[in-house]
This record gives sequence, structure tokens and C-alpha cells, in this order.
Amino acid sequence: MIQHPIELLAPAGDLEKLKTAIRFGADAVYFGGEVGGLRAGAGNLSIPEMAEAMDFVHQHHARGYLTLNIYPHQEDLEPLRAYLEQIKDLPIDAFIVSDPGVMTLLPEIIPDAEIHISTQANTTNLRTAQFWASQPGVKRIVTAREMTLEEIRSMRDGLPEDIEIEAFVHGAMCMSYSGRCLLSNFMTGRDANRGACSHPCRWKYVLMEEKRPGEYYPIEEDGRGSYILNSRDICMIDRLPDLIDAGVMSLKIEGRMKSAFYVATVVAAYRTALDAYLADPEHYIFRSEWMDELRKASHREFSYGFYDGKEQVSQNFETSDYERDYSFIGVVLGQDGEYTTVEQRNKFSVGDRIEIFGPRTPYTEDTVEEILDEEGNPMESAPHPQQFLRVKLSKTYPKHFLLRKKK
Repeated sequence: MIQHPIELLAPAGDLEKLKTAIRFGADAVYFGGEVGGLRAGAGNLSIPEMAEAMDFVHQHHARGYLTLNIYPHQEDLEPLRAYLEQIKDLPIDAFIVSDPGVMTLLPEIIPDAEIHISTQANTTNLRTAQFWASQPGVKRIVTAREMTLEEIRSMRDGLPEDIEIEAFVHGAMCMSYSGRCLLSNFMTGRDANRGACSHPCRWKYVLMEEKRPGEYYPIEEDGRGSYILNSRDICMIDRLPDLIDAGVMSLKIEGRMKSAFYVATVVAAYRTALDAYLADPEHYIFRSEWMDELRKASHREFSYGFYDGKEQVSQNFETSDYERDYSFIGVVLGQDGEYTTVEQRNKFSVGDRIEIFGPRTPYTEDTVEEILDEEGNPMESAPHPQQFLRVKLSKTYPKHFLLRKKK
């Protein structure tokens, strides 16, 4: 029996992605501010945006978590303290932390702060989890990606009932140990553990013999090169009952660097699957169309990560390319008579067969019958993104629905 509500937790790289995640069914979102997070390139939220974000989140009866999971050097601590002073009155629901120094600094500024232990803290065993659980303010532990389902179950059994467990269910897997990688530092001078990873694990590598400089040999016979460090993406949409049975309370989607289209597509698929399971766990049957929906967002090959055991993990040695079979072409802003007002994101043309999908709503197929530019002039094709267009379709669609097209 499920004794605690199960949370679907989504990434929010900026304000648009945050609102999209909530609209499409996330129970909670995690986001970075201008200081202290591990995704310096995610857009992140200014302090006024954070205030707007928390108002929006709470209006929709959801929760918002701020990432403060860098491993700070001494020079980072005073700027972090000053930043916490600036945000201390914002109604942030919890703070995601990995460094013990940050953990002790946070309650000095925000005494009632709820703390979630980041996956960066590498919690892989019960004794470590019990240590974190004993620290003031800690309410949740995000497991290391290297843990199996059985290890998570054992950890859950040994923790106080009020300590929650969060685990990743979807998104990019880091090839390094729970993200603790120095490759970016060494090759580019960008510190991954201070939020500036350059992702060199996704680059193409070759072999060069010491006494033959300039002679490069592919490590595998592949016309696209060799990707010896490249990982697959994790996808557990067909294993939600296993995660919940193991004691995972928060199902976390990775991707603060991803697009609003990615967030909407992935959140919508997991929301549908999770709702179906929670409505009737005993008779739940996974439906393949939920996986089909996930494949419409940018992704690498899917895997179960480490959940079934270390011996089940395999890397992707063939390509670091993402599969991108669909284009995100626009957002519905409203209706203007027989026309749908669309904020364009990618090229589309009259006659295109497209899909329109929205929060908790299966997608609908439609055909672009007519396109008018902002001045009302007809267009055969709309090649430039970020235009505001009027599009004639066979049906009308609500605000915030998204438009996509198969490439």
C-alpha cells in the first residue's frame, strides 16, 4: 500500500520552463539562482524571477526547491552568505545542498530552511543516509545514481519514517561518479563542481601513439568517431511501481539545461503514467504510448541505469548524438476568431501535419491550413522563430498548448 503521496519533480532552467513544468503536471520543481547551483549555463532565476516563480508555484499548490549544491571554495562562501541574506524572505520550500559547510551556513541565515541532500553528496549506503538524516533541517535524501533498487529499499527501511527519498527517473546520466568529475576542470578550466561543466565526456576522442604525433586512430571502426565516455539516458517510466515499492517518494526528472518542449513532453508522459498507477496500483498496466511520447523529446538511448545492478549498466559507444525526431514549433497564446495565435519557435509551413498537446491532455493531430504574419499577411512558410503568428487549424486549442512537427 502507498502510504505517502508520490511527488513528480521536474527541472526548471528558467521561468518559462518552471511554469511549463507546473502546467504540464509537476508536483514540484527545482531551479537554480544566480549563486550556488551546479548549472551555471541553465539560465537560472534572478531574485525577482524567483519571487514570481514561488508565487506561481504556490498558486498551483506545488512546491519549489532551490539548488545550492556546489562544492564551494573559500572564496565562494562570503558571496553565498550575501546571496542567502538577499533571498531569506522568499517562500522557497526547500534547498538542495551537498556541501556540509553550506548546510551549516544555511540555517544561520534561514533558520527554518528545509534541506534536501543532493545526489552530489554521493549517498550510497544506510550509515551515510542516517548521518545526513540526523542533521538539523534535513528532510530528504537524493540517492546517488549508482544505487540499485534493492539498496534503496534497504536504505528506506533503516531511515526514520519522516525522512524522504528522492531518486532520478529520467534524463542524462553522468559518466562520472554522481557527477564528481574533474575532466572539465583539467581540459577547459571550468569547474564542474562549481556549476560550470563543459561536458567533455560527450566529445569525440581518438587514439594517438606517443612517437607518432599527429597520427590519429579511431578507437572503434565507426565513421562518426568513438565515444568512449558517452553514457545513455536513464528512463524508468515503465518501472515506476518498482521505484515506489522500493521507497522512493520523489521521482526526479533531470534536465535544467533542456528546452521547455522537453520539460513539457517528459513531465506530461510521466504524469499520465504515475496517475494511472496511483489510481489503481493492483490493476496497473503500462502502456507503450507513454514511452512513445517520451521519444518525441530529445534523448539518447534509454537505459535503466544502475537500478538493476552494476552488471546491467552499459555505455553507448556508437554516438553522442541525441535523437531529435520532432521539432517544437510553437506555443498557443490564445484564439483570434477562427485563428489560433501562436508564438513560433521553429519553422513550419502551410500543409504541414502537426501535433498539438497540452497539460493532462493527449495529443491531437491537425493540419496547418493558413498562416498570417503579425500584419495579417498570408505566408506559405514561417521560417523565422519567435514571430507571433495567426494559424488556421481545423480546431481551436487552449492557451499554453504546444505545437510539434515530425522532422
